[in-house]
Amino acid sequence: MNLAGHDHAWREWREALAGTRMHHGWILAGKSGLGKMRFAMAAARDLVAEPSISQPDGPHPDILILTHLPKDDKEERKLADGKPYETKRNITVSQIREMQRRLTTRPTLGRRRAILIDPADDLEKGASNALLKSLEEPPPGTYFLLVTHRPAKLLPTIRSRCRILRFTTLDDAEVERILAEHAPDADADTRRAAIAAAGGSPGIALDFVERDLGPLDAIMREIIQHGDADFALRGKLAGAIGGRPSRERILASLDLARSVMDAQIDNASPDRAMRMVEAHAELVRLAGQAPTYNFDAGLLVMEIGTLLASAAPASERADA
Repeated sequence: MNLAGHDHAWREWREALAGTRMHHGWILAGKSGLGKMRFAMAAARDLVAEPSISQPDGPHPDILILTHLPKDDKEERKLADGKPYETKRNITVSQIREMQRRLTTRPTLGRRRAILIDPADDLEKGASNALLKSLEEPPPGTYFLLVTHRPAKLLPTIRSRCRILRFTTLDDAEVERILAEHAPDADADTRRAAIAAAGGSPGIALDFVERDLGPLDAIMREIIQHGDADFALRGKLAGAIGGRPSRERILASLDLARSVMDAQIDNASPDRAMRMVEAHAELVRLAGQAPTYNFDAGLLVMEIGTLLASAAPASERADA
């Protein structure tokens, strides 16, 4: 799927590619779901291609991709069988070390090689430190493209050695057009909720539809508007998320809760707005920890519901 909104990024990338000194490190920064990794793949192919050398249509030997590996041998077998599988929480130092061993050899087809890391936000500490050494002394012809949703999570020393390519969100009309094209069976209410939750990210909007987050959205909006004094809505929220939600569904639920809160804050009283800011900050903290911590899903869902209830109007809160 080709996503819109990349024109500026392409202009900047191709101007750099046509220049005499192409920067060796790039950070592709922007909200999740904007198609940054798709851009990175296409940009990497532009980078390594040479007119006199035939380029493969499939995987390219001079484009190395580092992302989350399967969690264990069982999940590795699922991947081999083409089934959904669980991944490790981080990109590990061993992956970076293996990449560095590859860099001791020459590129296979031409003079250039691209290293894609997606998402660089999830590099474990040792992996970040190891990557920094490659960024400080990159082998000739080697270029790094770091896809990141939260650039502030990267080491400052990594950020300082890379050029930042920013990806902006789309307007609602463009997100709606993409939904109509790629999720034509979604009903009007689901599309409206997906657009509101997406915050300009077509990937998030499509994920909303594919993960059937509409029921969660409705319950979250009811909690933040009316509170949940008897905990009944939090029970419904837990049921809607499911008894054993995947880490991806939990992260999607946290993102959705933040979007629901964002939609309410402009019309909130000063007291309520302050509570929303505090609750939003806690949701951000939980979202940052969710990929790396083992949470009890039921307790985490109750925490999400409690944060939403704490941001209800004072007349509706009772005991959040």
